[in-house]
Amino acid sequence: MKNLFYFIFILLFASCAEENEKLTANQIIDKAIENAGGERYKNAEIDFSFRNREYKSTRNGGKYRLERKMKDSLGNNIHDILDNDGLERFVNDSVVQVQDSLVVPIGNSVNSVHYFVHLPFGLNAQAAQKELLGKDSIAGREYYEVKVTFAENGGGTDHEDEYLYWIDTKNYEVDYLAYNFEENGGGVRFRKAFNHRLIEGIRFVDYENYKYQDISVPLRSLDSLYEQRELDLLSLIETKDVRVKLGSDSN
Repeated sequence: MKNLFYFIFILLFASCAEENEKLTANQIIDKAIENAGGERYKNAEIDFSFRNREYKSTRNGGKYRLERKMKDSLGNNIHDILDNDGLERFVNDSVVQVQDSLVVPIGNSVNSVHYFVHLPFGLNAQAAQKELLGKDSIAGREYYEVKVTFAENGGGTDHEDEYLYWIDTKNYEVDYLAYNFEENGGGVRFRKAFNHRLIEGIRFVDYENYKYQDISVPLRSLDSLYEQRELDLLSLIETKDVRVKLGSDSN
């Protein structure tokens, strides 16, 4: 009987030790990505619409192709393609030369929409630098606070921007995020995820998008300001008509 009690004690102790194990920022992000789709991202074709524009991403291992289709003010059909080789633009099915000064802004515009739709997948990009700041609670639920910045080498023109993700400590879902930016005078944003859904095993969400007037505010303060209703609702970020086709290596 003593041996039985000793065995049960060891199991309980091991279980508690495992629960209290301190995870690193990288491990938390890995769990968040696995929870949201994991390996499926790497060989998936994803179509969606956002603000009357059509988007498509295609990934095959390390190769990627990010597309956007829209109409300009003259009614021309614009098709932008961003891939491992750079940016290409088609106007009414004919390739056109993009001015050097527009290559980066157009590429950033295409990439940013795909980035947020595919979260948290992009958080394991080679240039991503992750730091676990601690834990906090929002609406009675406990979250890891993970700060993400991007190295200048490979981090793009907006590498100075900072991001903060609130990741549920139990299910590792990214329910809130915040970021600051320098472009157009700078600003801060706080987003709350809603309309969670799984499509072919990949998680998609929409966002309530909030702003705060004091752009110097620390990102870690935005969750408290949100609960105090100090943030202003700026817009809804809604991804529509999502379709996913998985490659043979994604199942």
